[in-house]
Amino acid sequence: MSAVKIATVATVSLAIAMGIGRFAFTPLLPLMQDDQLLNIEQGGFLASVHFVGYLLGAFYAARLPFSPKATLRFSLIFVAISTLGMGVTYNFNLWLVFRFIAGFASALVLVLISNFYVRHLAKAGRTEMQGWVFSGVGFGIIAAGLGALVIMLGNVGSQASWQIFGVVSLFVAIVICMNIGSEIPDTKTTSAQIKSQRSPLLWSLAIPYGALGIGYIIPATYLPVMAREVISSPLVFGWAWPLFGTAALVSTLLAAKLQKAFSIRHIWVASQFVMALGLLLPVVYPHILTIILASICVGGTFMVITMMGMKETHRLAPANDIMRHLAIMTAAFAIGQMIGPTLASFVYALTESFSISLIMASVILAVTATLLLITTPKEITT
Repeated sequence: MSAVKIATVATVSLAIAMGIGRFAFTPLLPLMQDDQLLNIEQGGFLASVHFVGYLLGAFYAARLPFSPKATLRFSLIFVAISTLGMGVTYNFNLWLVFRFIAGFASALVLVLISNFYVRHLAKAGRTEMQGWVFSGVGFGIIAAGLGALVIMLGNVGSQASWQIFGVVSLFVAIVICMNIGSEIPDTKTTSAQIKSQRSPLLWSLAIPYGALGIGYIIPATYLPVMAREVISSPLVFGWAWPLFGTAALVSTLLAAKLQKAFSIRHIWVASQFVMALGLLLPVVYPHILTIILASICVGGTFMVITMMGMKETHRLAPANDIMRHLAIMTAAFAIGQMIGPTLASFVYALTESFSISLIMASVILAVTATLLLITTPKEITT
């Protein structure tokens, strides 16, 4: 396939798996509350179960027992089906199952895309198109956010919203599955090969990458809820999530250009400090404008850090063990995501505010960004 087609398949795959499969829950959470289907604590529990699935999916990717091509296809289909499933039942236990499946499958898609497609574009000398690949998450978030906004204005309801997102995702996933080329292999790696290729883990990268999970996930889960607490009109608070996605989309394209002047490490560190600052804005001055600014700060950095984390892993890890290193990075990210929503919902139940959670997450981001700046891991050659 041409580099453009490769980037398109990868971009749309991330839009489905991450933008819809993972993040459609965020703008639909206020609708589910309005429909009296769940409360903040239950929403946090659903989010945490989703990230348990994401964590296990990342570990599964490290020892993938099936061919990567087949795994990518099944993962995309399962993301779509689990999204659709949220809209065909009111059973909370089934919702837990669907969100777990969506998390498990979305982690596989991210690891596979970050390994094979990103590496292929680098080998083809088209590194500038890697920014487009990671912008797929932003595309998906914008689609989910604008779709939820239209749905809120049309009083469609949360169940019908999940059904719409699910049907659209399933159709797009089938199209993508038919266009996956030879860039992703159709043969699996044996357990013996995986064991023989193992190299020391890059903990100096994994720890700050895990902190990202804690830092971004609180606004990524509760941003529309926080906005609605300040102003009730969906014409106003409904734009918080599309802006988050727009910032994510633009940021990866900008980051790809910034790499001509700055190192991967410096872009990562700067982005993490910007995110830490963004989390504090609604705490210092609770207002719709600071929530929007926080949305831009967090949305405009979390995919840049994801992109830089994946690229730094490619740079430092041995070529024959990159898949496992990417999986461990994704697992660290998932652990942070599991902690974030549970912590935020627990603190919210005690204080009826997200302020303390945001402050704690901001401090964690700043400390780990500093550690990332002062450590200089070397490329692993054995």
